[in-house]
Amino acid sequence: MKALAALIAVAALFGSVQLFYSGGGEGRTADESAQSPGDYKLVANGDEASCAVKRGTEVAHGLSLLTVTANCRRVLPGIERAKFWREQDDGTVTFSANGIDPIVTFGVADGHGYESYAPALPLLSLAASSD
Repeated sequence: MKALAALIAVAALFGSVQLFYSGGGEGRTADESAQSPGDYKLVANGDEASCAVKRGTEVAHGLSLLTVTANCRRVLPGIERAKFWREQDDGTVTFSANGIDPIVTFGVADGHGYESYAPALPLLSLAASSD
């Protein structure tokens, strides 16, 4: 009887570890959310203004270096200070100057890419560059 109880405890522990590392089965899978470094196009309000951003190498789990071109200030003033791309387990992405405090926050868009929701205006879209 003790062996059966120990086996159940081990199975429960193993299952909880798997659940923890898989993110609880909510949101996107690791393969879907893990974006590789690359070039992106940032667009404000349906092509009013656009610029290029580049996601660089990952420096910590979910935190990557970010290069924002100087003309991005036409898209969103202050975004040119962004140096980090942070992707959360739920798929949201933030750009920040210090890796913590977001300048802009994006959610996963319908289809490919991201749409901003903070700040509320201007509405920004972010998609992988096809160049």
